[in-house]
Amino acid sequence: MKSIIEASQDRQKTPVSKNPVSVRLMQPHDAEKWDAFVLSCPEASFFHRAGWQTVIERSFGHKTWFYYAETEGKIVGVLSLAEIKSTLFGHSLSSLPFCVYGGVASDNEDARIALNNAAIELAQKLNVGHLEYRNVAAKNPDWLAKDLYVTFRKEIDPDEEKNMLAIPRKQRAMVRKGIKLGLQSELDQDTDRFFYAYSTSVHRLGTPVFSKKFFRILKETFADDCEVMTIVKDGRTVASVMSFYFRDEVLPYYGGGTSEARELAGNDFMYWELMRRACARGYKVFDFGRSKLGTGAFDFKKNWGFEPTPLHYEYKLHKSTAVPDNNPLNPKYQLFIKLWQRMPISMANLIGPHIVKNLG
Repeated sequence: MKSIIEASQDRQKTPVSKNPVSVRLMQPHDAEKWDAFVLSCPEASFFHRAGWQTVIERSFGHKTWFYYAETEGKIVGVLSLAEIKSTLFGHSLSSLPFCVYGGVASDNEDARIALNNAAIELAQKLNVGHLEYRNVAAKNPDWLAKDLYVTFRKEIDPDEEKNMLAIPRKQRAMVRKGIKLGLQSELDQDTDRFFYAYSTSVHRLGTPVFSKKFFRILKETFADDCEVMTIVKDGRTVASVMSFYFRDEVLPYYGGGTSEARELAGNDFMYWELMRRACARGYKVFDFGRSKLGTGAFDFKKNWGFEPTPLHYEYKLHKSTAVPDNNPLNPKYQLFIKLWQRMPISMANLIGPHIVKNLG
């Protein structure tokens, strides 16, 4: 198997097509062939799947444009876009909000150019502030970029014990603590226990929560490729994680722990248990996902022995004069975060979804 670095290098080798390329909008009957292309394209990720159109439109009410490039009746590139129009957070066209990876996934440079042109034309038509691609690799050197996010990916060894020993000593001790305390993992078919653990955790951080509806739609849309695993102690929910599976990768995407999680090493045990289960099922890559530089999540993932890889988020400005800065590290949001932490969780869970849907 190629290393992650070698695979990433291969993604940048995009030949030029000799056949004419046409760009079309995905229709419901195109979803199957769209996903077949995504599964086969090295540049594509879970976040390029057709189901994200359903998730974004049904969960948040945002308008989407899922473009595909076609040559001789065959899809050779895809680009998913969604518009967010907010008085507080601006007007944007992004690939793709609520996702960590995005941008164009294509087999050749002609397809990439055609899809880029379609996106730029749409951004101009909508009169947005900016067009954003959430690329894994830099693709548009003439666009502006933001050095804020990194991703953490690591190969899973087929030997479970080797995966345990690869975790640095202090972090490994936390995992073993959770094991000794008798924590257990259970797979859920619904999102109730997950939402309890997740909403408790983000409220503690002072972050607006996504709606229960959003997580329910994710589970309905992606079915077995969207897994909920809950950590319990004597029947009590300690922590829970929603993970996505794509090709040979597992990606824990949303997670959180209750007030007991730190004392019981619940989150530490949870991510180890997810890795252990993935190893047993033959998955080969653990994608710890995106984190912002200088955050606790960044430090937590580093402590697991994962090395950060910069993400190349690229912006083409239209009406805006600067790259957006809608993130909790922005000093202007610090008062809001403190007030949110003091708000009753029932109220935070009611108000939060109306705010977070415009953040993307």
